[in-house]
Amino acid sequence: MATGFRVFLKRDLPPVDLVEAFKELPTANVADTMNRLCALSSEILLLSSPQDEIMSGVALTVKARPGDNLMIHKALNMAGPGDVVVVSNEGDRSHSLVGEIMVTYAKSKGVAGLIFDGPIRDIGAISEMDIPVYATSTTPGGPFKEGPGEINVPISCGGIAVEPGDIVLGDQDGVIIIPKKDAVAVLDAARKFKASDASKLAAAQNGTADRSWVDKTLAAKNCEIIDGLYGA
Repeated sequence: MATGFRVFLKRDLPPVDLVEAFKELPTANVADTMNRLCALSSEILLLSSPQDEIMSGVALTVKARPGDNLMIHKALNMAGPGDVVVVSNEGDRSHSLVGEIMVTYAKSKGVAGLIFDGPIRDIGAISEMDIPVYATSTTPGGPFKEGPGEINVPISCGGIAVEPGDIVLGDQDGVIIIPKKDAVAVLDAARKFKASDASKLAAAQNGTADRSWVDKTLAAKNCEIIDGLYGA
């Protein structure tokens, strides 16, 4: 097998209803139940205008050579409804990975979203498209189409490990990755967290928020509170 230049056609996928259930949850709520260790780098931003507030789908992973999109083209040929194409670019920022034509093709196939750990181009058109497109930046410099690369292998995107078939959740805050083996437990915890968060927001709005925990935490950590002026 040609390690480094290969395509796996199959993935271990979570149940569709499980993936759909995450569409009711903001990324922030889910991330907080995962010990805040699941969010892609803040460099990776939403650059399009999706109609749905929350993107939830399954990862179709691409390990691309820096500045090359041959394997991204192959991934788009394979992708379909419910798939989120997640692309590792080894941190390269010198070449765009896709443009308007490729994103339009992905949208025509019902792809749930596109995530690039690198730049894109044709931002004028893509910024108005209703398919979720996340990327680090834009550049007119186009990619090569040479390979090598891999599809449906474990990758690192935005500093987070992504396995083929993991659940990918995105909104205006950014993107998080939910390992498929943990998804049921995460969903249950996130639903409870969302309900608790709603009550905290209501208390903040009506002036009944209990902020005593701040001073209690500072005291427990031995923070010194001084009733006086600095340097006096």
